[in-house]
Amino acid sequence: MGRKASSSNSKSKFFEATNPSIENRTNQVINKDKQKTVSCREYYCYKFQIRDNMPSMLLYAGRLLQQYAVDMYIKLETTRLDYFRRNQAEMRSELYQGIVDSIINGKTKRNEIGRRIVLPASFIGGPRDMRRRYLDAMALVRKFGKPDLFITMTCNPEWKEITYNLKEGQQPQDRPDLTTRVFRAKLQDLKNQIITKSIFGVVAAFVYVVEFQKRGLPHMHMLLILRQDSKINGPENFDYYVSAELPNKDKNPNLHNFVVKHMMHGPCGDLNKKNSCMIAGHCKSNYPRQFCRSTTQGKYGYPIYRRRNDGQIVDIRKAKLNNQWVVPHNSYLLLRYDCHVNVEVCSGLTAVKYLYKYIYI
Repeated sequence: MGRKASSSNSKSKFFEATNPSIENRTNQVINKDKQKTVSCREYYCYKFQIRDNMPSMLLYAGRLLQQYAVDMYIKLETTRLDYFRRNQAEMRSELYQGIVDSIINGKTKRNEIGRRIVLPASFIGGPRDMRRRYLDAMALVRKFGKPDLFITMTCNPEWKEITYNLKEGQQPQDRPDLTTRVFRAKLQDLKNQIITKSIFGVVAAFVYVVEFQKRGLPHMHMLLILRQDSKINGPENFDYYVSAELPNKDKNPNLHNFVVKHMMHGPCGDLNKKNSCMIAGHCKSNYPRQFCRSTTQGKYGYPIYRRRNDGQIVDIRKAKLNNQWVVPHNSYLLLRYDCHVNVEVCSGLTAVKYLYKYIYI
């Protein structure tokens, strides 16, 4: 019996090696079927692709494209939520149920007690996911120290990569797919400049988050922690990395034009009391700032940047503005990306939780 079994096994192995077996053919068929199947997300990504030989009517729909994108996102999010709702047993949600119920019974109304669905940390954007990201970021602070730089970058709808690919009659807000892809490419290049090429110094750790404005344009907040030997120490060194003044128009015409175009706040206050930054009659960003001959360390951690009264005045939205209205920026990044890039030194900031909660909550 043993010999027959061994001989049959050897024959079957030889047969499989020289000829595709039925089992192998079945596996090939299954693999082919898997290749023909795509997920919901992959299908909608396919629909949003730009193809010159196969123009999509969806990309010409204007604001309806935004509505379509939102509806499909809700569809995908509802599918994910439905999966977690139907698979609570796999997530051991009963471990949390008794604790949650006891808290509810003791501190809230009875009519609020109901069946609770526990979302795991793997659900992107959920409370556990955001809390985990925040705690991970604070763990970086414990290990590497306080953040040194706070960078905000906003998508410029006039980038040539966007305007060149717009169809006739289209506006940048009509193509959120295009603006998002271009912004991601710029963001990847920014990360390369900061982390790989170390334009601010050697980076020990960093975190960033991408958000979207009401009109659909993305912007990014990034916090950098520099290595100990690359720390920006002392207000006298801040001016090498951050400027809050109008550059000389004759010496740096391109930089001057970009500062006027992207880095001027307002006008607000007495010049425009209806501006979006006005709260209770005051600018929430504290503009216009006071003139200052040299950079000093501020009271709340952010520096008071040098803003000299050099007499330069520019016309911005029917108002005459000077250095008091310039948003802090880095000249190299502003020239490279031609968009709003706000760079702030925050090495003296003690309330680091505020910064991380600002970008994660």
